[in-house]
Amino acid sequence: MVEPVKDTDNAAEAAEPEPGQRLTELLVRAAKGDQAAFADFYDRTSAAVHGLARRVVRDPARAEEITQEVYLQVWRTATRFEPSRGSARSWLLTLTHRRAVDVVRHDQASTNREARYDWSGGPDIDVVEDTVSTRLEHEQVRRCLSTLTELQHEAVTLAYYGGNTYAEVATLLAVNPATVKTRMRDGLIRLRDCLGVTR
Repeated sequence: MVEPVKDTDNAAEAAEPEPGQRLTELLVRAAKGDQAAFADFYDRTSAAVHGLARRVVRDPARAEEITQEVYLQVWRTATRFEPSRGSARSWLLTLTHRRAVDVVRHDQASTNREARYDWSGGPDIDVVEDTVSTRLEHEQVRRCLSTLTELQHEAVTLAYYGGNTYAEVATLLAVNPATVKTRMRDGLIRLRDCLGVTR
């Protein structure tokens, strides 16, 4: 009886481990410091890692960073991989997903912080300082106004705070317009000196 001829190609394929088993073997060897095994592991899985990172973060540059960080973590922590608990691919993609989600959360937290402290749409001045400064200026003006004579005070107040003309002030105070002009001029000079305003 003639024995069937064995297909050497099929025999070689049968000897080649399944892809999942091969990744496990490579990861176990990488955990022992085998750099060639780690490089092979990277070549076989990097497209999947980068693709998952890209789907989570959407930004190609951030996905590249995550991919690098994941493989650095794999190199450092490969000894923690337990084949009995799952495949090397699942373990790797779990690390990738966690890292990508962490990056998204970190970026969102940074965006939220910037939004809370974003002054770009706000005033260009310090509101508190401006308020205090204005209040002090008003107090100084009131104090200086109190040094004027009664006629000067009334004329300046009616003209500058009331928006009245010289003629209207003269009518309101029942005083000659020329007198109002003189009193206002004298009053404004006194105010300028009191406030320390220089020409």
